[in-house]
Amino acid sequence: MKSEIKKIIKLFKDKKGALISILQEVQKKYGYLSSEAISALAEELKISENEIYGVATFYTQFKFTKPGNHQVKVCLGTACHVRGGHGIMETVERQLNIKHGETTKDSQFSLERVACMGCCALAPVMVVDNDIFGKITSTKVKNILNDYNRNGGKKQ
Repeated sequence: MKSEIKKIIKLFKDKKGALISILQEVQKKYGYLSSEAISALAEELKISENEIYGVATFYTQFKFTKPGNHQVKVCLGTACHVRGGHGIMETVERQLNIKHGETTKDSQFSLERVACMGCCALAPVMVVDNDIFGKITSTKVKNILNDYNRNGGKKQ
């Protein structure tokens, strides 16, 4: 991991204020910011781990737990909220037995709530990986998640 961290840091060698960009690249490579990655960054950048965590925790884009194999996002923006987005979120939470921000014990699914997917005409919306599911219902949620479990993540 240290050699990969060094390569990422070199990309931003002479750029002031590059910590956020470096963190984004590390997360892009590993899917999240592990404690090992933070420690390696602190050592290479010669700043404290606390300083790195201080920056990273300020921004909601950074994740500190390993994501599941499938990323499930439920929109709770205005249109989705009005059309039952919270009920969809509750159904997903029950189906996966996790809350938003968590990953299932088998590491198959991570759940995230988002403010807007930009698909308001399709509200309520759920996204699994890069597949958008519109006009979603509780029954559809169960079928979609079961399909991902059965078919190894292939949209049917």
